[in-house]
Amino acid sequence: MSAAVLVGTLVAAGVFLLLRPGHLRVVLGFVLLGHAVNVVLLAAGGLGRRTAAVHEVGPDTADPLPQAFVLTAIVITFGVTVYLLSLLRRGTADPDADDDGPGGLTDPDGPGETDADERDGDGGPWAGPARTGPDGGRR
Repeated sequence: MSAAVLVGTLVAAGVFLLLRPGHLRVVLGFVLLGHAVNVVLLAAGGLGRRTAAVHEVGPDTADPLPQAFVLTAIVITFGVTVYLLSLLRRGTADPDADDDGPGGLTDPDGPGETDADERDGDGGPWAGPARTGPDGGRR
């Protein structure tokens, strides 16, 4: 009964944080949902009805499979948390920073376009310098 109340509280708090604005609250909501899954897996193993495996071996010894599931769930939850925190950090970086340089993927003109192409107006990177007539206009 107490495991069900704990799972309900963790799920309610996790969903509440997932629905709140703010990226850190979403990450914390996923962490709480991961803890709720761990408690469900431990409760499914029936540790309250059985003895620990270190005292004696017999028919009442705890099943190690749910414990292995919980350990795996802890590792997966940790990995997801680290990934979400890295996305959070990357998302809050300076949005005006141009990591790729001119002509890169974050350039508003797209790859292959340079500022010289915009000045020339011919649009091609291999077109060469723009030709002008005696009056300064383009030919």
